[in-house]
Amino acid sequence: MRNLNRIVIIGAGAAGLTTAETLRRLGFQGTIMMVHAEHTLPYDRPPLSKQVLAGTWAPEKVHLRSPVALEKLALDWFHGVEATHLDVAEHCVALSDGQRLEFDAAVIAMGLTPRFLSSGHDLQGVFVLRTLEQTLALRQALVAGTRLVVVGGGFLGLEAAATAHQLGLEVDVVEPLPVCLEGPLGRAIGERVMHLQTAHGVRLHNGIGVRRLIGDQEQGHGGAVREVVLEDGSTLPADVVLVAVGAQPNVSWLEGSGLTLQNGIVCDAFCQAAPDIYAAGDVANWYHPYLQRQVRLEHRMNATEQGQAVARNILGERQPFAPVPFFWSDQFDVKIQMYGIASRGAELRIVEGALHEDRFVAAYYEEGQRLVAVLGWNSPKQLLPYRQQLLAAYTPSQETKASGVL
Repeated sequence: MRNLNRIVIIGAGAAGLTTAETLRRLGFQGTIMMVHAEHTLPYDRPPLSKQVLAGTWAPEKVHLRSPVALEKLALDWFHGVEATHLDVAEHCVALSDGQRLEFDAAVIAMGLTPRFLSSGHDLQGVFVLRTLEQTLALRQALVAGTRLVVVGGGFLGLEAAATAHQLGLEVDVVEPLPVCLEGPLGRAIGERVMHLQTAHGVRLHNGIGVRRLIGDQEQGHGGAVREVVLEDGSTLPADVVLVAVGAQPNVSWLEGSGLTLQNGIVCDAFCQAAPDIYAAGDVANWYHPYLQRQVRLEHRMNATEQGQAVARNILGERQPFAPVPFFWSDQFDVKIQMYGIASRGAELRIVEGALHEDRFVAAYYEEGQRLVAVLGWNSPKQLLPYRQQLLAAYTPSQETKASGVL
C-alpha cells in the first residue's frame, strides 16, 4: 500500500462514497476528507424520478448509508460547501467557504449539472430534477397540478413522464429528435419505448423543440407557468414543466487547473487525470481498454464500480478500469436493462422473443460478429447468458492489466 496520509474526495454521491468505503475496506487508516455540497446524508439518484417522485418511497429511503454506517467510516465531512479551485502542483483544493484542504491524493466525483432552457426558469412551476430537494418540490407541484409538459425525451424525462401519468396528470413530452433514446438504444428499441409511452396515454411531440415558456402575468413575464410554445408556434398548456434536456459534467471550477477538460475530466485507463488526481462517476472521461476509446457514463452502477477501482488504484494496485457498462430504466410496467455500449451503427438482433412482445432480449453487434451490448425488456433471467458473453469479452488478460491497454 502506498504511503498516504490525506485523501480528499470531492462529491459525496455514489462514486465518492464508494471510493471512501473501499479505501477503508482495503485498510487505509489515514484522513479521508469528504466535500459534500448539500447538507443531507449522501443519497441515491435513480429513485428520484421513480419511487420518490411517485411518493412510494419516503425521502430517507434513498440515503446510501445510515448515520451509524457513515460514522464507522471515520470521515472528515465538509457539508454545504463546494470546491472552487484545484492546485494540482501544490496538492491543494480551495472551498467556497475559504478553507484550503491539502491532500496526498484527490478524487473528483462531483457529478453533473442540469442544462437549462434559455429562458423561463424563473417561472413558478418550472423544474429540473437532479437533487432530492428538487424532486420533493416537483412532487408537490405534480400532486397539485393537472398538466405536465416534459421538455426532453431521454431516460429521465420519460421516467418522470410515466410517473406523472400514473399520478393522474395529463403529460406531454417534447423531444427535438425524431426518435426518443435512439442514441443509446437504437432506432428500433427507441420506437418501442415511444409506443410504450403513447399506449399508456403520454403524448409525444418529436422532431420539434421549445421556443419559450409563458407565464400567467402580463405579457408572459413572471408568475406561474401557463403554456409551452413550440418552435412551430403551437402551444401546450401546462401548470408544471420539467426541463430534462440533459446535464453536463460539473467541471467549470477546474478551468485553469491544468487538467484536460473535454466532456468531463480526461483520464487514463486507471481513472487518473494527473499525478495523484483521479476522477470517478459521471464526471470521469476515461480510456476504456476493451472499447479502445474514451468513455464517460452517466450510469448508477458505473459510479459504484469506478469508485471501487479508483480506491484500489490510489492504493497502488494499478488495474485498468474496463467494466461492462450497465444501466436500467423503469417506465410504467416495463424494466429495461442494458449491458455494454452500442454505437449508432451497431446491428440489432432480437435473440429472445419478438420486438412487439412484452418480453424480449436484443443483442447489438459491431463489425459483423463482435457482440458489444445486450438489452432485456422485462427479461432479467433471459438476459444473463448474454451478459456472461460480454463479461468474457471485456475481461482483460493478465498480461495487459498492468499496461492499461488491450
